[in-house]
Amino acid sequence: MVEEGKPAPSFTLPNEAGESVSLESYRGQPVVLYFYPRDNTPGCTRQACGIRDSWEEFEKRGAVVLGVSPDSPARHAKFKQKYGLPFTLLADEDHAVSETYGTWVQKSMLGKTFMGTERSTFVIDRDGNVAKVMRRVKPDTHAAQVLAALPA
Repeated sequence: MVEEGKPAPSFTLPNEAGESVSLESYRGQPVVLYFYPRDNTPGCTRQACGIRDSWEEFEKRGAVVLGVSPDSPARHAKFKQKYGLPFTLLADEDHAVSETYGTWVQKSMLGKTFMGTERSTFVIDRDGNVAKVMRRVKPDTHAAQVLAALPA
């Protein structure tokens, strides 16, 4: 389980353009790593657009934002373009990174259980350590919660 104060597990995933992105390449910058269930769904769209709408503040703090879901790079590209998202989306199609971060969990809806992504965010400091863990975040207040956790 990922814990505050411990090193963030490293990973490399393809972004919306199919290019490999490694967490280590952002060492020296604060990173907002947020896991979400699926592109183009109501909650995930509100969450992403909330970050977009607060983007100037994220930039002022020097934060890198990485959104992670099981969607493909092509689906991410469409989602990013449709909503004008200024940050990177990463494709965790086999949910290996989600499993490492403990966000691939059993969920239930309408009496059925299934595995899926728990909406969670990890703020990673400049040294690569987990500064804040936020589980089961609410899409509408996510951006404000993350900004409150980032150094000003």
